[in-house]
Formats: sequence, structure tokens, C-alpha cells
Amino acid sequence: MPLCKSPTLTPARIEANRRNAQKSTGPRTARGKAHSRLNRLKNGWYSPAHRNLLRALLLAPPCAVDETAGAVLTPEQAAHPVFRVAIEIAREAEMGVVRDQREMNERRKKGIPFFTPNEATK
Repeated sequence: MPLCKSPTLTPARIEANRRNAQKSTGPRTARGKAHSRLNRLKNGWYSPAHRNLLRALLLAPPCAVDETAGAVLTPEQAAHPVFRVAIEIAREAEMGVVRDQREMNERRKKGIPFFTPNEATK
């Protein structure tokens, strides 16, 4: 049982609501309409283009982040911050993989195991 009584809508209140509703027609300028179209888009992470980029980057051959991004995205999309961040993260991950491979090769050449007991416990 609710603690407060719901307000009764009087005919005067209903008429006031109708008048106020007539004033709310949404954006009228081209700029306002263009801006309101973006209300649904929060950040772009769920857009089909972003999903396609991530899928392509995951399936891309090593050291081909820029080529893959160029093949999947239009120049306008590539300039968008959401896509730039995804490409930059992929580049950093790729650089880390290359660095790790170099380190493993150096260890292999020197006969050092990939992980020493001290490294495994860190």
C-alpha cells in the first residue's frame, strides 16, 4: 500500500499538460536535429564498424595493424577517436608481442630458459 496518495488529475491540470506538450516539438534547427540524431550513440564501441575493425585486427597477420585498419575503415572512420584508440591499443599490443619474441630469441641464443624460477613466482 503506497504511503502517499497519488495526485488526482483535474481537468485544469490535464489542459495544462496538453498546452505544455504542444510547446515540446523537439529540435528545430538543422544543427539541433543533427545533434539529436546522436543521442542514441553513446560512444561508438558497439557500432558495426567498430566490431568489424576488432574482428579484422584479431585475425590480422603479425605486424599488419595499419594495413588491416586501412583496409577495413574509411578515412573518416580512421580519424574518429574511438577507432584511433582501438588502433593504438592494437599497435601497442603488437609492439609488446614483437618485444617478447625478440627477448625469447635472445634468451634462446644464450641458452637461458624462457622463465626462471624467480620470474615464475613474480
